[in-house]
Amino acid sequence: MRQKQIKRMIRLSLLTGVLSVSLITVLKSQEPDKTQSELPDQSYMPVVSDKPFDEVMQSDVAQKPEVMEKQQSLFEQRYDLSDQPSDLKMSAGRKAVQEGVRVKLPEGVTWEQLSAAAPERVKETNSFPYGFRPLPHTKHPVGGQVFPKKQIDAIQKLEKRDLSRFDVDFDLPDHLTPEFPPPIFLSSRPDLGDVSQGQVLSIKNYYRLLKGKLTPVQMEGMRLLLTPFPQQQFNQTGDRKVKEASLGVSCLDCHVNGHTNAAYHLNPDTRPQAARFRLDTVSLRGMFNQQIHGSKRSLRSVEDFSEFEQRTAYFDGDHVIAAKKGVHLPNRSDAVSMMAQMQNMFDFPPAPKLDVFGKLIPEKATELELEGQKVFFGKGRCAECHPAPFYLDNKMHDLHLERFYSPEMIAGQYNIADGPIKTFTLRGIKDSPPYHHDGRLLTLADSVEFYNLVLQTNLTEQEKAALVAFLKCL
Repeated sequence: MRQKQIKRMIRLSLLTGVLSVSLITVLKSQEPDKTQSELPDQSYMPVVSDKPFDEVMQSDVAQKPEVMEKQQSLFEQRYDLSDQPSDLKMSAGRKAVQEGVRVKLPEGVTWEQLSAAAPERVKETNSFPYGFRPLPHTKHPVGGQVFPKKQIDAIQKLEKRDLSRFDVDFDLPDHLTPEFPPPIFLSSRPDLGDVSQGQVLSIKNYYRLLKGKLTPVQMEGMRLLLTPFPQQQFNQTGDRKVKEASLGVSCLDCHVNGHTNAAYHLNPDTRPQAARFRLDTVSLRGMFNQQIHGSKRSLRSVEDFSEFEQRTAYFDGDHVIAAKKGVHLPNRSDAVSMMAQMQNMFDFPPAPKLDVFGKLIPEKATELELEGQKVFFGKGRCAECHPAPFYLDNKMHDLHLERFYSPEMIAGQYNIADGPIKTFTLRGIKDSPPYHHDGRLLTLADSVEFYNLVLQTNLTEQEKAALVAFLKCL
């Protein structure tokens, strides 16, 4: 009853623009009990475990059902997780693009009311949807890479290597993830189309599939991208989260076929652990036209990115733990450059409705798509960070989400605002759900609602629908 009363008061305050004294009192009583000053002063993780591996594993296995139940509950509170396929397929034609806004609004509040309210009012009434706030890792105090079941099964079948963790499972429904396996388009051989032949590339089959299509340098780069090396949760020591001692993971275990399978972990660049954010795997397509890499690190070359990933990001940004577990230190000229060269070959999927300038060809586009393009480059202000033809500006931007909500501790994450995040390319965006750097936005419609609210562009329902239609063309 108390919660319903609060929600009615929130709705009234949004409608009238008046925040009552009683509501202020109630909301203050709901404020989180942990402040920034109370977070632990911690940069380093324990190097030596204080418990034997078997004891840790037994405890984690016993706790796993509760961990997954809590994460499922969090998702259901924030989102509509139902399967709502559109008529549009992803690039390989194996999976439908999901449609519809999935983020749940506070009871009694509409998108129109929310987008019309000032950020200060949204914050005061705590009405910023929780689906728009940072998304916690399934097991945030531990973090680490978590792979979807299809990737786990594929690598188990191909290499007999186990990517499943005994403490957590993947938490997103399959229909809200990219198609699997994704197609591979090579910038050096656009005439070939998808060169994957519908298979997951691994150390077992890449040579057969790519012989005659890649140069020797690129082939060696691919070998390295498919070679497993020790990682924080997947390694041979007693400090791991996989049952059997492991060779580790490869770059393309997350970036499957040079794209993404929605595997996630935590960003390595933030401390303490509670303030780190979930990191959704981004596609490697179009790396040849990107000048900065890493959500927060702003690394300036593919070579920098490849080297940094192997040296520290695999180990939560901690080089001390890396030394313990068997860090791979690739030589800049002999290994890193070849890995980078191969990553630079992954091309965007075909976009038959776009001309060479990245704009719609009028004869091939619908009226709704053309209207969406007008919104994108006009009222929606999308092009200010995502200019054509590659729909990125190679800069980092801060959305200042602290205008809309106060940080609080949820599921082990202290959900501070994002700060500066790099612009991600929108080319081929329909193939890469979920969206935003932590995957908090499940569909393109969610993304449009999020930016309409955060950027205060005041789009109409028609304009939002048109914008989604245009994004699907990219």
